[in-house]
Amino acid sequence: MNCTSGRVRGKRGRGAGGKTIVFGLGKQDGQVYTEIVLNCQKETLQAIIRGKTDVAAMVNTDGWRGYNGLVDVGVDRHFRVRHGQDEFVRGASHSNGIESFWRFAKARLQPFRGVAKYTVELHLKECEFRFNHRHQNLYKLLLKLLRQQPL
Repeated sequence: MNCTSGRVRGKRGRGAGGKTIVFGLGKQDGQVYTEIVLNCQKETLQAIIRGKTDVAAMVNTDGWRGYNGLVDVGVDRHFRVRHGQDEFVRGASHSNGIESFWRFAKARLQPFRGVAKYTVELHLKECEFRFNHRHQNLYKLLLKLLRQQPL
């Protein structure tokens, strides 16, 4: 027998059916960009990467096949770490920045025990904002933004 907290745990990761798919980019300066995507197919992911990164940038990814062919579409340098083979760093190549964000976002959203599908994007963008401004006083920052663009 197995003792659980009474809730059924769903399938996790890329194969999780019925869950909202989110994609994230971590930049060298510690900033992140997130977006809800319809699927994890190569065309979808590459379009976002091309639109949000400089072609001269070094792109580090995990081993997901959706990243195949980035060099063919103009990305100069694409390096992979293979998480499935217990590889998380290869020389200077790693995906620790975006992994740090996902850990932050999951910890922030965990107390909600799930969010409604129509609010996922709002929660995701709030986590992105908080993470990108984690070294600033959010109260003062929000006051400044509200003064610049009043409601």
